[in-house]
Amino acid sequence: MKFKNIFFILALSSVIFSCSKDDNNKESFDAEKQALDDDTALKEYLQTHYLNDVDGGIYTIKNGEAPLMGQVETQNITKNEISYKLYYLKQVVGTTISPSRADSVLTTYTGMLLDSTVFDSRSTLTWLPLTGVIDGWSYGFTNFKGGTKIMNTDESFYYENTGKGLLFIPSGLAYGNFGQNVIPPNSPLVFQITLNDVNIADHDNDGISSILEDRNGDGDVKNDDTDGDLIMDYLDVDDDNDGKPTKDEDTNGNGNWFDDDTDGDGTPNFLDKDN
Repeated sequence: MKFKNIFFILALSSVIFSCSKDDNNKESFDAEKQALDDDTALKEYLQTHYLNDVDGGIYTIKNGEAPLMGQVETQNITKNEISYKLYYLKQVVGTTISPSRADSVLTTYTGMLLDSTVFDSRSTLTWLPLTGVIDGWSYGFTNFKGGTKIMNTDESFYYENTGKGLLFIPSGLAYGNFGQNVIPPNSPLVFQITLNDVNIADHDNDGISSILEDRNGDGDVKNDDTDGDLIMDYLDVDDDNDGKPTKDEDTNGNGNWFDDDTDGDGTPNFLDKDN
């Protein structure tokens, strides 16, 4: 855990972390139109660029190379009632498990603008929480799996068969009309990523994986607040505000908080203030 925290602290300056501003709150900004414009720009990019199998770079098509458009898959995402299309290419799927949007990923990556300007890159393995990055990442990484960790005799390690691919992200799932540092407003982004490992997160250490605290089942743990105390359940050590920590409400001690219902009202104890 200390190892992961060190990398987390080092990663705080990364531009892929989400912005606290509302990307669509500039006066008269038309987010729906921008989503369409971004999709047009991304499609043009995918139709005019190819992936070089030799060096892994992305280049403009000049000699009839196979365009990226024929290789990518599409993920349809709705955010603030606006429809977006995130495109992704799976070079290697990976071998272990896929992260949820509540988990953390061990990754290396390079981020580029559509004009090939590199704005961020990490070649060393870095743990990043998908609850704190841009939406294009939190959705995009769920399409990949981690690799297999290989331990050496000297206790060093490396990963084999890691997830590897590309994410093509509309600005509405990145930094919107604000931009970020060297990223201009309304910029679609391209990321080359690896997914080496996945950490199933339990942010509040209450014994329940954070993704299981997604009460409404929409995949987003940041909008679930059972007791209305403005602390989201995945960060709340007492989800029902009954004065008893959630970790102590597994009354039968079997590690499953959902089958403990003392008063038989159909609501598990850890979500039931009156049990």
